[in-house]
Amino acid sequence: MKSQTLRLVNQLLSGNQDSAWDIVEEALQKGASSLDIYESLLTPAMYYIGTLWEKNIVTVADEHVATTTCDYVLTRYGFYKEMTSESKKEYGKVMLFCLEEEQHFIGLKMVSLLFEEHGFDTRFLGADLPKEAAEVMAKDWQPDIVALSASISYHLDQLPQYVNMLEDLNPKPITLVGGRLIATNHVASTIFEKAKQMPSLNELNEWLLRYKKGVDIHVDA
Repeated sequence: MKSQTLRLVNQLLSGNQDSAWDIVEEALQKGASSLDIYESLLTPAMYYIGTLWEKNIVTVADEHVATTTCDYVLTRYGFYKEMTSESKKEYGKVMLFCLEEEQHFIGLKMVSLLFEEHGFDTRFLGADLPKEAAEVMAKDWQPDIVALSASISYHLDQLPQYVNMLEDLNPKPITLVGGRLIATNHVASTIFEKAKQMPSLNELNEWLLRYKKGVDIHVDA
């Protein structure tokens, strides 16, 4: 693991928000892109902290401190991009949320920020959203794209119910599904007959570039 990432791990676990942000800012000054920040710095740091928890090296409380600190860094990064970017919200609306009982929202927040950077109007609903609440919001706001996150295997039984609910909406949004399970290929492809898998932010970024050109905008494209 890179020394920069290890430094970030230490600051996240210590809850040092400003010091954690300083590490991100250093990377930006060296020319890091948003994808670099997300995929090469923040994600490896949080995955490593998760591994430490699995090995009982850090506690659940430690992991929660790291998560809230990372959340702060992402919020600050989003504000930084908003202040330094001229991107207009001209490509449609995106609704993002985690399945019910799914608490891992950091990756999806990165997805939300990436959509914003590409010029989308986002509504990030965070963790643990029941299907009924998602349906009410989707009918009211009528998003063009809905992004779902699933990271825990025993939450997957709910996924088809969410996807089918979104498929029945009029107008029907494009449904994207990501999360750690998708990234590690633990999900049967049959679940995704009505939705697109997005295993990584890099793949999402490529898809967004095509979407904005009017290419590959449908699930079956």
